[in-house]
Order: sequence, then C-alpha cells, then structure tokens
Amino acid sequence: MDEHPPFASPQNSPDLPDEQVVEDAPLYTPQPGERQLTARAVIVGCLVGGIIACTNIYMGLKIGWSFGASIVSAVLGFSFFAVINRRLSVMETNIAQTAGSASGSMASAAGLVAAIPAMQLMDYQIEWWELTLWALAIAFLGVFFAVPLRRQMVLVDKLKFPTGTATAETITAMYSEASVAIAKARVLIFSGLFAGLFTLASYFVPQLENPPIAEWTGIALLATAAAWGFKVYLGPALLGAGFLIGPRVVLSLLGGAIIGWGILGPFAQSQEWATGKVTSYSDGPQGWLLWPGVALMVSEALSSVAFSWRTFLRAFQGVAAAAKGGRDHSAESIPNSWWIGGLAFGSILTMVIAQTVFGISWYFSLLAIALSSVLSVVAVRSTGETDINPVGGMGKVTQLVFGGLAPGQISTNLMCAAITGSGASQAADMMQDLKTGHLLGASPRKQFIAQLIGILAGIVFVVPAYLLFTDAYKLGEDGDLPAPAAFAWKAMAELLTKGLGELPDYSLHFVAGATVVGVALASLRRIRSIAPYVPSGLALGIAFIVPPYYSLVMFYGLVIWLIWRAISPQSCRNFDFAIASGLIAGEGLMGIVNAVLTICKVPTLTG
Repeated sequence: MDEHPPFASPQNSPDLPDEQVVEDAPLYTPQPGERQLTARAVIVGCLVGGIIACTNIYMGLKIGWSFGASIVSAVLGFSFFAVINRRLSVMETNIAQTAGSASGSMASAAGLVAAIPAMQLMDYQIEWWELTLWALAIAFLGVFFAVPLRRQMVLVDKLKFPTGTATAETITAMYSEASVAIAKARVLIFSGLFAGLFTLASYFVPQLENPPIAEWTGIALLATAAAWGFKVYLGPALLGAGFLIGPRVVLSLLGGAIIGWGILGPFAQSQEWATGKVTSYSDGPQGWLLWPGVALMVSEALSSVAFSWRTFLRAFQGVAAAAKGGRDHSAESIPNSWWIGGLAFGSILTMVIAQTVFGISWYFSLLAIALSSVLSVVAVRSTGETDINPVGGMGKVTQLVFGGLAPGQISTNLMCAAITGSGASQAADMMQDLKTGHLLGASPRKQFIAQLIGILAGIVFVVPAYLLFTDAYKLGEDGDLPAPAAFAWKAMAELLTKGLGELPDYSLHFVAGATVVGVALASLRRIRSIAPYVPSGLALGIAFIVPPYYSLVMFYGLVIWLIWRAISPQSCRNFDFAIASGLIAGEGLMGIVNAVLTICKVPTLTG
C-alpha cells in the first residue's frame, strides 16, 4: 500500500468533548434472519486467506512486502458459490473476507518475513514445533488489542479505514453486478494458472525466467550490466506487483537500483572498500550497499512516526474519551470477558514461549506486549486515517528501546520487536475488517470469531510453507530469496548491540547521507501538493538490498499497466487487480511445488 502522511481531519480535532456514537451511512441493511457465521463462509475465507498467506511469505522474502487478502477473499468466495448457484449472502461474504484477511495476515503477524528469517541469518536454528508455538503465542494479541478500540475508532471518530471501506463497497457492488464479479474471479484464476505453469516450467527450463541475453548476444556491455544484476528477469509475481504498488513506488525502486547498483556499488568496489564478489555480504558491494539502504528505510520510517505526533495525540485522547464513554452496549458487541481473558492468556503464553524458545526474560516479553498495546492505538489511528500500517517504524522504535534495555542481546532485540510490531500491525489490519462489517451492518461478535478461526488456519498454512521455502532456497547472499526486511532488522540489531564498528569501510559517510535523505523525504511527504511525487525512502532502500532485476521486472509491470490504462481505461479498472493478484498467487503457490522439487533434487532439463 502506498504510504500517505497522516493529517488532521475535521472529525478528529485535538479536543474530544462528550462524543456520541453517530452511525456511518450504511451500505447495506441485513435482512431478518440473514445467515452470517456459516461453515462454508469461514472455510472458503480460510482457504483463500491461507493461499495468500503462503504467497505473502514468498513475496515478503523476495521484496519485503505482503498484500492483503480481504478483497480477494470476498471476490473468490462470492464467485465460487455463485457459479454453483449457491450464492453466499452479503453477511456470509463479509465473514469470508474477515476470515481470509486474518488468515492472510499470518505471514507478517508471525514474524516470518522479518524477525524469524533475521534470526536464521544469524545461524539460529528454529525447529518446526518452536515456530508453531511462537506463531500461536503472538498471533492473537492484535485481535484482542483491536476490540476495545473499535467503539472509539469506528463508531465515534468514524475513521475512513480506506481498505475496509473499499472492501465493503466491493461486496455490495458484487451483488448488484454479479457478472462483473464472476468475470474478475475468472480472470484472477486464469492469470494464476498462467503464472503457476510458467513458474513450474521455469524450474525445468530456468532460461524462461532468466534469459541469458548477454551470453546469447556476446555484447560486453550487457555482460557487465548482468554482473551487477541489470539483467532480464520475468517473474510473474513481481510483474503483477508492478500493477499494484503504483508509479511512485515502482519508480523509486528503479531509481534506487540505478543509484545503488549502478553507481554506488561500482564506486565502492573501485575504491577497494568492497573488494569481494558483487553479491557478497561479507566483503562485497552487496554487503556494503546494505547499510545505506537500511539507513534510508529506518530514517524515513522513524521520521514518519515522529512527524505523526498529532496522530499519537488524537489516538490517546480517543482512548481516554472511550474510557469515559463506556463500552458498546449493542446485543452483538464483543463481551469484555472475551478479549480481556484472551489477552491475559495470550500474554502468558507469549512470555513462556519467548523464554523457552529464544531465552528472552519474561519481563522483557511483558514490556514488549505493553509497548504493543500502546503502539496498536497509533497503528489503528494511522491506518484509519491514511491506510498506512506503520509496522516498519513500530518495529524500529522497539528495537531502539530494547537496544538500550538489553544491550548485546540480539535475540531479545529482534524478537521483542517482533512481539510489539506484530500486535500493533495486526490490530490495525483487523480493524479494517471491523470497519467493513460495520458498514454492512454485520455482527462484531461473529466477525471476532471468524478472525480467531482465520488466524488458526493461517498458522496451519504459513509454518510449513515457510519451512519449505527456507529449506529449498537460500536466504540472502547468492540466494533466490534476498529477504530485504530480514536483513534490515538484522542490521539494526547488530548495529545496536555491536556499535558502529560493524559498518564496512567508509560506509558510515554514506549511512549518514542516506539518513539525511530519509528524513528529508519524510519531511517533503508532509507537503500535500508534492507528496504524490516524492520518492519512497522505503522503496529506495529496498532497491539497495534486493538484486536490481527485481526492481526492473516491477518496472516492466508498471509500463504494461500504464499502456493498458491508456488504451482501455475501463477494462484496466475492472481487471488490473484481478490479473495482478492471480500472477502473485500463481507464482507463490507454484513456488511451494518448486521448493519440493528442489528438496527432492529433481533435475532440470537445461543448465
């Protein structure tokens, strides 16, 4: 999701006197006796969400981003049952998207994109049962944090929650234009089949995905460019991502690849600051570029959090007002005993598992949970106002805190930040679903149950998928999965525990420069008139860490999308999301099959 700075809005002034619950204009009025929490709605949502969770692990370990499951779960759930003439009700479709969203979020909520791979990059061995227990321990915290915030954020402040609102509008539109929804589902499935077959074929014929054009042509300039990663790569998932993430972010990725791999990397090598091979993290340009890339990402993230002080103020004033205003007394509200009991049990489980698996003292885990509860207020407010879940900044704030409280303890730094970031991020994601339900007149209690079931289903999907990917593919150097988010977390933890002496030769000057650039970009994004044109520091930093051909293939996707939009704007509006989602899901799922083939050492047809 493209980030936008949070600004004060008229309904969220700093003073919150005697706020009354004023309902949003409903998009739908449930019929008497309309079914909601049904087995078929939950099952289809969990299945779609689980598939997306697996693809999110694959995409997260490739480019550091994951994608939401709400709209895809709603569209596919509706379309499947419509095709067999057993259409879901509006309320059932809402339950499907709720369960799907909860399940799909588990890739990031369980720390499988950042914290866990960062631990493995530092040679921590984590068994499957330990990973399962860890996921179970922290998976539910965000849901329990979200419940007491619902009344203030959704009912009183009536925050927009753009993705939640868009999901509600999509659901109501499907019931008025069922044929369009079914067409989107078909396009998504066909594009997924194409991507899956292409990915499978690329296992046996790698040249399909990575055509060696420099070798075929014998052009020396192309060979030099390929050595620095500027070569043709045709991965369907990243091509589809270029459709979704928008011109500002894609062009930032392209610019970062050119600056990092086309200018700074060769310069560092020419000055003998990074004399190893290009892709070496220990003594090569890739390891040297990691640090200014991380500095860009961290400085922009932390600056954005700091500049959002008004969001902090409104968030905590809102909590105070909610405390005075009482609880939601509607018949279908979530009982306090549910979330309080769940939070207490989840907190105890988290402390026990963190101590058992990672050797983290219980009081550090308790502090991380307390920080998560505080930062979840900010994350929910930020997401409601801007659609940006500031999980990166939240994690870095926690790493800074534990860098001071537990110096030299890398596992404590990483995993306590994972606890805090997971709870805060998940609370914001779950609130999007509650906003959707509110606009459709759904039962919060039934949605809460669907969220819990979806989370359990997500764990069943993501743990084996993560183990398959990391067993079959190497993370980081010379690997198929660059894991940029994991490297950023690892670098931050090492810097805080070992000091500036860990930096490669002469990289400190460029780290300082990148930090200034990150702060400047966050500052410029505060100016409304130019905000859409300011490069993304996050994307620039990621482009320093991942191979440049990843940035190039997303640029190809953007070019295709722009041409399509210019030629046929209506069809582009109708089907771009479906095609992109299919390409991402198709490669992600077939990536699991390819991982099994790799583990089994099935030979390829060509070298």
